[in-house]
Amino acid sequence: MHVGQKLRTALRGPPGRLVFKVGGGDGERFRLTRRFEGHRDGVWHVTADATRNICASASADQTARIWSLNSGACLYTYVGHTGSVNCVAFAPQSESPTGEMTVATASGDESAHIWKVAIGSQAVLSSDDDDDDKGAAESGAGESDAAPPPSTAEGVRVKNTLMRLTGHTGVVIGCEWLAGGSQLITASWDRTANIYDVERGEVLNILSGHEMELNHCSAHPSQKLVVTSSKDSTFRLWDFRETIQSVAVFQGHQDSVSSVAFSTGDRIVSGSDDRTVKVWDLRNMRSAISTIRLSSAANRLSVSRTHGAIAIPLDNRHVRIYDLAGNRLPRVPNRRCHSRMVSCAAWADDHPHCNLLTCGFDRGVAGWKVMLAKD
Repeated sequence: MHVGQKLRTALRGPPGRLVFKVGGGDGERFRLTRRFEGHRDGVWHVTADATRNICASASADQTARIWSLNSGACLYTYVGHTGSVNCVAFAPQSESPTGEMTVATASGDESAHIWKVAIGSQAVLSSDDDDDDKGAAESGAGESDAAPPPSTAEGVRVKNTLMRLTGHTGVVIGCEWLAGGSQLITASWDRTANIYDVERGEVLNILSGHEMELNHCSAHPSQKLVVTSSKDSTFRLWDFRETIQSVAVFQGHQDSVSSVAFSTGDRIVSGSDDRTVKVWDLRNMRSAISTIRLSSAANRLSVSRTHGAIAIPLDNRHVRIYDLAGNRLPRVPNRRCHSRMVSCAAWADDHPHCNLLTCGFDRGVAGWKVMLAKD
């Protein structure tokens, strides 16, 4: 199912309210601890910065929001785009005496925006909120389908755009910071990915070769490696570690590749509309080292760098968790956690009470405490 079809399917019928159902058996290990509500349309993307106790969401309502993981409150709402906001990414952490954080967003208005917020000034992020979270987690929130009441306020409205990155001729569907934080990669429905010098707003490199629209892009956290995934059923690994760049094409899927994520070591993980997730070794790219077969198309997945667990959001409103060997982790109850398609999952590794985030076209973001083997 292509993105356009997914969007039409997701928006079919009344929007309804957010529905979270967990319980029975594995409910003890998969608890709903936070609800982040306020978006007025489907939520495409969610990401987290557990060390700063924040997460961010990107929505078809043309806004991006930054939330407190501790309190669930919306801190900021960015309103600079004129199209659906399809992706949001926090810049790698850097020392800032003012506590400012740089954020990138990708949009259907064919641009990516760079903007800043002063996270350090938000009192709501104080550790005083931790006790409330602990109580919610320990009370078995997941077992009773309950969670602390969501905050629906929009926080501070952010209108100022530091840099508008242009150059694409189609929807910009993804963005990600490269290691170091001075460059950004964007993926577009114009079949290309651009790498920008963020400070100057200039396109440094145009990555072309895909035969159909791109769905996603990802950057290695420490090396000069990026991946792009496409509706052409392939994903490409672009290597900038040498003077002359190289590209490798991965052709193991039978349908649109929705996302690819770097894992620890030399592993990468790809998800597809062909209802599989595959784990690959960068040193041997001919075939996947494990294949996970699913009951529905996979959307934007996430790999925990602490536990090596893969969180897979599905079209059928489920979320599945597997290890890198392809074994299903018996932690998630076989219940629906959203009332519409789940579009994205993101680990907030090491956050004590909210270490997994999911979002979907029920307009909401959910925060979960998943008890993994090392917990």
